[in-house]
Amino acid sequence: MSASPSPRSAAAAPAGSQVAPGAYRALILATLGFALNFWAWALLSPLGPIFVERGLAADAALIVAIPVLVGSLGRIPIGALTDRYGGRLMLPLISVITVIPVLFLGVVGQYTYATLIVGGFFLGISGTTFAIGIPYVNSWFPPAKRGMATGIYGAGMGGTAISAFTTVPLVNNVGNLAPFIATSIALLAFAVVGWLLMPTSPSWKPSTRNVVEQSVATMKLTITWQACYLYALAFGGYVAFSVFLPTMLQTWYGLEPADASFRMAGFVIVAVLMRPTGGVLSDRLGPTTTLLIAYALVSLGAIVLIFHPALMPVGTLSFLIMAIGLGLGTGAVFALVAATSDPSVVGSVTGFVGAAGGLGGFVPPLVMSAVHNATGSYSLGIVLLLLATLGAIGVTLAVARGARRAAA
Repeated sequence: MSASPSPRSAAAAPAGSQVAPGAYRALILATLGFALNFWAWALLSPLGPIFVERGLAADAALIVAIPVLVGSLGRIPIGALTDRYGGRLMLPLISVITVIPVLFLGVVGQYTYATLIVGGFFLGISGTTFAIGIPYVNSWFPPAKRGMATGIYGAGMGGTAISAFTTVPLVNNVGNLAPFIATSIALLAFAVVGWLLMPTSPSWKPSTRNVVEQSVATMKLTITWQACYLYALAFGGYVAFSVFLPTMLQTWYGLEPADASFRMAGFVIVAVLMRPTGGVLSDRLGPTTTLLIAYALVSLGAIVLIFHPALMPVGTLSFLIMAIGLGLGTGAVFALVAATSDPSVVGSVTGFVGAAGGLGGFVPPLVMSAVHNATGSYSLGIVLLLLATLGAIGVTLAVARGARRAAA
């Protein structure tokens, strides 16, 4: 199901339950950097309805989806580069590079549709940071604690909640440029702090393969494709709701933009809090059991939402149940990757899996928008989500069967 650990990588891995000095500092800084980059990555989502009101676009779906697409596909080369150059270099570097499209969007890019697309394309670079932090954090912790560690790191996806809470209020109360300036300052400050204080794990060894060779080898692993589907559903569902939920709530329930954004932030916070929980449960119950629980919750929420219930209380509870399931799933998938992949290829596997997760977030907003335009309802789109979730349950059961056969 996965490549057998090499003697070098096995020897380098932290032993038993011992955590190397500096591991928690590395985890905190990596999580902070990830959160700030995800704040930048999600800047356009809360502003989507405003762009429509300004007459810049008839539909904001493509504007908010472009950064997701680029950030997703970019994880494949960035994951391989992280295996080669390490997280200490890559995370501050990407943070600095992200400042350029953030400032471009703030100063000139947010005023025309074409420049929004161009700026959003390069803003997607910030979304690649996920493929940096997972192998970086993974190298610091022993197998028994990797679910916990990668789950905590993954909670940095809550950076999207920072955007949800601050972007529209800053635009309304300070000015159009304000959220972009604030984000740029935060990214530059982290780049300096990260470069000075992020340590390199004593167990980490750079990959000697070139990026293409590493990627081809990763594509041959069965677990790569299994984890890709599982993460496309879990994280893709989270991203899709975090970027599209404001539009959905305004269209389906008639909420005001600020109210819709705050409700989306609540969804994000619940999912973020559940991500480390998913990692911890994976350490205790196993990743496949945790994934089955997660996808069962998502299925339950989707079944209720298909019938377009009233927002209070049934609709809200259904959205929150889905947030719990998606958060647990995102934490469990990388516990599965850590348990089944050689440490020397975790970055590359993470790149592919992270790309699948991002693509899973790119497609649903476009589908939901098309479904609503064609039918006047989002119900059919939620039916498609339910079917995809049932497919994820099937893949999880296949992974469990493969693990039992490998252990026999």
